[in-house]
Amino acid sequence: MAKPGEAPTMKDVAREAGVSLGTVSKVINGIPVGESYRKKVEAAIKQLDYHINAYAKGLKNNRTYTIAVILPNMINPFFGIMAHYINRALVRHGYRMLLCDTDYDYAKEQEMVQMAEQNKVDGIIALTYNPDLKISQNVRSVSIDRCLGGNTPCVASDNYAGGRLAAQKLVENGCRNLAFLRIGSALASETNKRKDGFVAACEAMQIPCVCKVLLDGTPIEEFEQFLRDNLTDGRLAFDGIFCVTDKLAVETVKMLRRMGQRVPEDVQVIGYDGLRTFGDGDYYCSTIVQPAEAMAETCVRLVLEETDTNTPSLLCLPVSYAFGGTTKA
Repeated sequence: MAKPGEAPTMKDVAREAGVSLGTVSKVINGIPVGESYRKKVEAAIKQLDYHINAYAKGLKNNRTYTIAVILPNMINPFFGIMAHYINRALVRHGYRMLLCDTDYDYAKEQEMVQMAEQNKVDGIIALTYNPDLKISQNVRSVSIDRCLGGNTPCVASDNYAGGRLAAQKLVENGCRNLAFLRIGSALASETNKRKDGFVAACEAMQIPCVCKVLLDGTPIEEFEQFLRDNLTDGRLAFDGIFCVTDKLAVETVKMLRRMGQRVPEDVQVIGYDGLRTFGDGDYYCSTIVQPAEAMAETCVRLVLEETDTNTPSLLCLPVSYAFGGTTKA
């Protein structure tokens, strides 16, 4: 037994369970053992209130059991959802998350990478915008939505298919004149393919579409001016609009209603992300849903893999459509 005031050790667990030290080690590390042995060890762990010494385990295995997760902010609900699912997946594997918020700052993105490397993290999962971002080849890394090159795989939803799906749903619901609205970085990324898929689908269906693309930092009021410029005798030239994010879709619906347009009776709107009120309530708008949980688990699986053998440079996960009240049912 452990001495009073001292934390119990694996030897104490083995003694309490009446099994070998090797059996205890296997149970703790998830290696299969006989069911009766596993139950004895788990009962002893609970009885003694034994906790794994992560620091000692890390020294032994030359790991910190920490993964740095670099995201633009925690205000955007989608980034918060990704952080939640990534953390949950890491915990299942016995790892901790070091969360870094860059606020879209290029210099801070590089600083966070360097800080993570200096703290000897076992890997980095990053959603960044710095076109010159440098991550050491000695640190396993995974990028979200942007191909960084080198040995860093990129995980994304199938943005091109999402754009096509949005166009198809609007047309299925009776729309015949479509528009695409986007505000974002000029940096090449997978999210740009939302527009490409949407335009390609419109061309294939011979449906006219107009695109309005603004760069980050442009006042969002320019979208409202664009819509007003396409308003004639109280009627908008478009009866279906696809927005690059749910956030923009919600703002667009507000603009349309200020202009006297009924949503979805006069104009139908689809966003992209799959955001819900309170995280798991109703959708904010009709939307193309990103598989956030699957994306997070894929990022974690890749960053924890021991080898890059046969890992593709880009992994696109399938999206789906969800009704959220801004399209006709």
